[in-house]
Amino acid sequence: MTDTNVISGEQLKIQDAVYALQLDGKGGSIPVTDLTQATCEHPCWLHLDYAREETQRWLTSSVLLPDSVRECLAGESMRPRVTRLGDGTMITLRSINFNNDSRPDQLVVIRLYMTGKLVVSTRHRKVYAIDEVLTDLQNGTGPVSSGDLLVQVADALTDHASEFIEDLHDKIIDLEDNLLDQQVPERGQLALIRKQLIVLRRYMAPQRDVFARLASERLPWMTDDDRRRMQDISDRLGRGLDDLDGSIARTAILADEISNLMADAMNRRTYTMSLLAMLFLPTTFLTGLFGVNLGGIPGNTSPVAFATFCFLLVLLCVFVVVWLKRSKWL
Repeated sequence: MTDTNVISGEQLKIQDAVYALQLDGKGGSIPVTDLTQATCEHPCWLHLDYAREETQRWLTSSVLLPDSVRECLAGESMRPRVTRLGDGTMITLRSINFNNDSRPDQLVVIRLYMTGKLVVSTRHRKVYAIDEVLTDLQNGTGPVSSGDLLVQVADALTDHASEFIEDLHDKIIDLEDNLLDQQVPERGQLALIRKQLIVLRRYMAPQRDVFARLASERLPWMTDDDRRRMQDISDRLGRGLDDLDGSIARTAILADEISNLMADAMNRRTYTMSLLAMLFLPTTFLTGLFGVNLGGIPGNTSPVAFATFCFLLVLLCVFVVVWLKRSKWL
């Protein structure tokens, strides 16, 4: 990487960048031009889609990037992690996916290479947390330095994760309330919630560790206030992870309760069928006995024999019902 006091705008020129801007140090930004000079007081931010052709050429050829981060920025790094490389730091983070036709748990990867003068971030799918930071810059309330930029990105990512965790928590409460009313959820609904919880737990735990490490590392481009705010973000995400653990345990209890509820329903149906079989077993025996086509059947010549036989069958059914009730089977 070049060891100069400034980075010229010509080195930052990428035609297909999602956006390229320079922080003005007051919460706003200005576009990167050929006359731009990136300094620690006014760092530049390049946000790129690594799948675009010109971006790929720049990532593989720019002297501003160490060789060890080129593959990471080009989409090779997946799990949240942080790697310090001299004055620069390579950071990989995950974001809740709010893109159309995608589930929130299909997390989006955001990769950042950061120094005091330059921030290069890459993604393929849209990251709404990044767009929120850009909106703040357009309104003049955005970051003023590289460290402040990282803190605001981490804060937005954690806000989205917390909102999603709270949404899953509300869904679990609804399922619990429905179970109290003996209502079984639709097939696959609980499995989807449990999967989302586990996926989120898998990636947010190392992301919390990344934030904690950034808060403890003495990175030259982060101030003490940046590190304090980053520690607060790490603690907030840690509380979200505690909620995730509790929610995962609650889904396990819900699964057991659903199994018990369905087993009870099946047992009640089986029990009812058994009682009906017991009720009609004597009558079935008698009707089968009197239905044989043999001589000597009692009452075969009497005009009231059939009515008498039906009346006796009804009495037999009543007797069986009374016996079942006294035996406390009904």
